[in-house]
Amino acid sequence: MTIDQIQKIGVIGAGQMGNGIVQVAAGKNFKVVMFDINSGALDKGLTTISSSLDRMIKKGILTEDAKKTLLGHISVTTNLSDLKDCDFVVEAATENIDLKLKIFKDLDSVVKADAILATNTSSISITKIAAVTSRPHKVCGMHFMNPVPLMQLVEGIRGLQTSDETFTLTKTLSEKLGKTFVESVKDMPGFIVNRILMPMINEAVYTLHEGIATAASIDSAMKLGTNQPMGPLTLADFIGLDTCLAIMNVLYDGLGDSKYRPCPLLVKYVEAVWLGKKSKKGFYTYE
Repeated sequence: MTIDQIQKIGVIGAGQMGNGIVQVAAGKNFKVVMFDINSGALDKGLTTISSSLDRMIKKGILTEDAKKTLLGHISVTTNLSDLKDCDFVVEAATENIDLKLKIFKDLDSVVKADAILATNTSSISITKIAAVTSRPHKVCGMHFMNPVPLMQLVEGIRGLQTSDETFTLTKTLSEKLGKTFVESVKDMPGFIVNRILMPMINEAVYTLHEGIATAASIDSAMKLGTNQPMGPLTLADFIGLDTCLAIMNVLYDGLGDSKYRPCPLLVKYVEAVWLGKKSKKGFYTYE
């Protein structure tokens, strides 16, 4: 397969990451099929895309006609078999290993044999995901950053089985989507970004847990002292504390080092369903 043969892209999941990937792909004139098991999530995903495009129109970087054209490239479905003709599929479901393994087994049985299957996982083994398919050489990691339309990075990860052709095509597609592709040479827990980012966030939670400083002081110190655009606790709220905990557990289980042990306060917040911005309460309260 060549990059010119990739005409139709499937995206699994209509949430924050999924609808962002859909918007970017449709904006580059690919036909895109957005799948979710929940029709309400699909409606919400389309609304999110439309609102994002409206903001671009207000800024003068998109026209109404361009918005109509972009939305015309998108179809939605709750039937996985509607992805059967896709040339490239990106899974962007919840960061849960059992869920992802099931999705890839199902995708493998539905999508045409020469299609590439990519996962947007931010921490889970690509090698393990690939192994449940009959095409492990055509499976790779394609980790977009949130929010997808604004963030330039795609983190590419090879599984042990990923072929050079698959990886090169994934890189070329990422660049065609207007992204900068950075390769994680080894398929290790957390890859590049979350191997560095999540322990920092976890340490910020420990700093709060141990009463060293308030959440606002921790964030101000990191913003003003290290020139980060957003403090680590605010960032955690935006990512979702459940996602942060899931990634820390992957690091802790996968690397077996106590330095990756999730902070007990992070665990308690997730148990309380204080997940950050999406639940309107995390380290901060959101109206």
